[in-house]
Amino acid sequence: MELKASAKHIRMSPRKVRLVADLVRSLEVGKALDQLRFINKWAARPIAKLINSALANAEHNFDLDKNNLYIKKITVDEGTTLHRWMPRAFGRATPIRKRNSHIAIVLAEIKDSGPRKAKKLKTDKPFKLAGQPKQDEGIKVGEKGEGKKDKIKAPEQKEKTGEIIDPRREAQGGHSKIEGGGRGFTGKVFRRKSG
Repeated sequence: MELKASAKHIRMSPRKVRLVADLVRSLEVGKALDQLRFINKWAARPIAKLINSALANAEHNFDLDKNNLYIKKITVDEGTTLHRWMPRAFGRATPIRKRNSHIAIVLAEIKDSGPRKAKKLKTDKPFKLAGQPKQDEGIKVGEKGEGKKDKIKAPEQKEKTGEIIDPRREAQGGHSKIEGGGRGFTGKVFRRKSG
């Protein structure tokens, strides 16, 4: 049985990570972790973390023994490259490429223990949220949970005189608009409020 695990966007050059990956390829998992513990390279940390992640998957999902596993395949691919610029003499700018790497690992069994199925999560009942939905300002929640928005109140308008009363302008003492009976702009008269 083969187990796969991957780590993406490791902020390290693939060339530097491959130096460490070549040392642990085709080793038993325990020996590979011991080897990585004493390598004086920064790339040893993400590779060890990835191996531990693959081991946890093997033990939890398939009930495999970690002493029966070895690293069958480990690949380091190039990820996205961040482009930066460094100022140099005479106003020049030279490019800096900050490279990322993707690491993929495949663990396999030394002695085959037969076919195994992955454990399934227990999902007997569908997941439900507890409690009522929150009421936001200006939204009413109906019986069926449908949200209805309140209408924003427009400025009051007197029907007989056609005068528009805006509470904001009332306090400032600005102009009030009076609409006449004529059509178009000629029928509108602007009058300054007294007082």
